[in-house]
Amino acid sequence: MRSVWLGLGALAAAVCGGTASAQVRTIDPNQAIDGDLSAQAYQAPSRPQATTQPSRPAPDPTYPETPPQDVPPPPPAQTTTAPTPETRAEATMQAADTYQRDDLLAAGEGVFGKGAAGLGGILENILKDQGQPNAYIAGREASGAFILGVRYGSGIMSHKVEGQQPVYWTGPSVGFDIGGDANKVFVLVYNLYDTEELYKRFPAVEGRLYLVGGFAATYLRRGNVVLIPIRLGVGWRAGVNVGYMNITHKSRWLPF
Repeated sequence: MRSVWLGLGALAAAVCGGTASAQVRTIDPNQAIDGDLSAQAYQAPSRPQATTQPSRPAPDPTYPETPPQDVPPPPPAQTTTAPTPETRAEATMQAADTYQRDDLLAAGEGVFGKGAAGLGGILENILKDQGQPNAYIAGREASGAFILGVRYGSGIMSHKVEGQQPVYWTGPSVGFDIGGDANKVFVLVYNLYDTEELYKRFPAVEGRLYLVGGFAATYLRRGNVVLIPIRLGVGWRAGVNVGYMNITHKSRWLPF
């Protein structure tokens, strides 16, 4: 009996010792941790790359799609240049923008009186030489002189395009007469494109003098604008006394 128990004890000891020796192994803690992490590392699932394209509506079968049209380039910018003085002067010579002989004769008779002898003749001479004006001034003036003289005048200017407006003028003179007079004056105006060009000094031009009956006319010019004042009863003084004619918007006492 004792031998049986000893045999069983030896058998149990052998079994336990073999199991213990089989379970004992050496483990590196760093490798064990890295192994666990690498085994548990997350890997994103691979997805096919999607290409996005703008959505385009389906064509309407009722209205067929038209091909794109070529857009024409914008027209080149146009630059406007100011008209030259010669062009401005020519623009005032159109028949619709000038006064005819009958209109001027009627206006002149309104200044000097109806049927004034010699008015039609001097107008004929001026229109023949200078053409038809596009403005005129109907007014009166007073002058006085003792070797040196002055003129003061006022009137209404009629422009074929811009209508009527009042004007005033003064002018120093040098001559050979003594005394004073009051006269009516009718001024033909040529090449007046803008009425503001009238309000300047117009010097007399030598060698231009019209004398018919009791009427006398002088010739004044500044640039392309020409003034021809027609006066009644001033005789020779109209040719030698007028130095210049200074036209202003308002009346003034200084003649210069």
